Amino acid sequence: MGSVFENFESLKKESKENFLKKYPKDSIVINIGSATCEIAAGSDKIHKKLLKLLKDNNLKNIQIKKVGCTGRCSLEPILTIYKNQKFEVYVQVDETKLEEIFTSHILKNLVLGKYLISHENEQLTETQNILDHQPITHDFFERFKDIPFFNKQTRVALKNCGIIDPLSFDEYVNHFGFQSIAKILDKNDKKNVIDIVTKSKLRGRGGAGFLTGKKWSYITDKSDKTRFIICNADEGDPGAFMDRSMLESDPFSIIEGMMIAGFAIGAETGFFYIRAEYPLAVERIEKAIKIVKEKKLLGINILGSSFNFDLEIRLGAGAFVCGEETALIQSIEGERGQPKIRPPYPAEKGLFGKPTIINNVETLANLPVIFSIGLDNFVKIGSEKSGGTKVFAVSGKITHTGLVEVPIGTPLSYIVYDICKGAPNNKKIKAVQTGGPAGGCIPNELLNTKVDYEDILRVGSIMGSGGLIVLDEDDCMVSVARFFMSFSRDESCGKCTPCREGTVRMLEILDRIVTGQGVLEDLNKLKRLGRLMQRASLCGLGRACANPVLSTIKYYEKEYISHIVDKKCEAKCCSMCLKEENFV
Repeated sequence: MGSVFENFESLKKESKENFLKKYPKDSIVINIGSATCEIAAGSDKIHKKLLKLLKDNNLKNIQIKKVGCTGRCSLEPILTIYKNQKFEVYVQVDETKLEEIFTSHILKNLVLGKYLISHENEQLTETQNILDHQPITHDFFERFKDIPFFNKQTRVALKNCGIIDPLSFDEYVNHFGFQSIAKILDKNDKKNVIDIVTKSKLRGRGGAGFLTGKKWSYITDKSDKTRFIICNADEGDPGAFMDRSMLESDPFSIIEGMMIAGFAIGAETGFFYIRAEYPLAVERIEKAIKIVKEKKLLGINILGSSFNFDLEIRLGAGAFVCGEETALIQSIEGERGQPKIRPPYPAEKGLFGKPTIINNVETLANLPVIFSIGLDNFVKIGSEKSGGTKVFAVSGKITHTGLVEVPIGTPLSYIVYDICKGAPNNKKIKAVQTGGPAGGCIPNELLNTKVDYEDILRVGSIMGSGGLIVLDEDDCMVSVARFFMSFSRDESCGKCTPCREGTVRMLEILDRIVTGQGVLEDLNKLKRLGRLMQRASLCGLGRACANPVLSTIKYYEKEYISHIVDKKCEAKCCSMCLKEENFV
């Protein structure tokens, strides 16, 4: 049967041969995005048009490859053409542009510059150079190294997104896929895996920021040998789409991350908990699991080792609260998704009463990289207390929307101004909102705050799962607070009184303020209610949902007073502004 190493090398050789057979080195390859965002922008129409153009011109030496999301949302559909050993990236391609590009670039070998993405040669930072010289990111840097939006990022979790065909097992293996789990199974030392992940300083990317290796260590001494690993893909924050993109664009990496985590904690079964509103993510994970099973990398005696592991999918019902660990477990068990009092924690008594570890999508995506590039290289990326990178979904009043991945410790201003180029139309940025409904608003003057769990907490917000909404001078901060409180009121599970009643009462007060009926005493009521909910709510969602209100009162109290005393909204956003006499 051979050793684990020998079995994997045989599999890798076969995959490489298959990959090179499909994409010979001298072939012309056209990449077109196939994630939800790109399909919505029209990439399916572009794909059909491409097939017709190839058929009409009898071109058989050109391969069309459907890839995942690059993260450059505002420029989709994106078309990348690899010809003459060089990549050219065309953006906002429609059917009319496609015909021009095809005629010029494919038929006449003339690059059509007017539809290309802008290029700019810039020196890479130290952490970017670490990855630039790593084989796992070679393809990314080869294509996007001189494009400003991309060359300022450090790709770890998103290393394959927009590069590979999401459902090509051969291509994933050819991009160092399943190499990490093969190394781990060959060594066969669970404690060593937990030690390495602990030393990597990888912290939970779902928002809590707990050390992943330390979390795993709590399960190792449990007497119950039936254990579970769960991937939390219940991404519910407004403006957040990081997990969806990774699931759709690089599903095999999340599966490999689940295998690594499962081996480390001694689990033989893992569950993907994915919200039902992500049908393409569900479809891709389902197909990827089937492919991996066919390759015998899931099941009994994986790669000839003693490791047995299998994966299943459970769909979330769209409840925001099911992002909380104990509510998620209840949902998988078929119960109503509501939090439980802790302790006991899931590591002690979780799914079906068995020890359970829950990690989110981005956390799992980091695991194969730690073992691919080595611990020493991984810990060079990040801050003193937290290793690696963080992915943000940047949206709102910003020039370049999309997914941005930067080393932890990077200033927020670098994301907002250097990578995403500030607000459009020369507007002034007022604040950024991080952490979703549980986060807070950070004013422009504090955007030197570093992307780190402790630093963001100090200024009244949280890292969260990675939503980052940019607000400009035309946004009313009272309305922003009201929007998030309305969301939290609707999504409260209702189990505990502080959250169930507190969200309703806070929203009632905010409704009065934005309609010009507020009184100054309302500010103290909001503060008292917010602090009460922080102390008394059952779960983390209830304890944090007052953050948008408390942070906006802290930094933008003048706007609240203007609404209450002057009965005016300077941004002219609130309903009181519908009255002509209140325009200024």
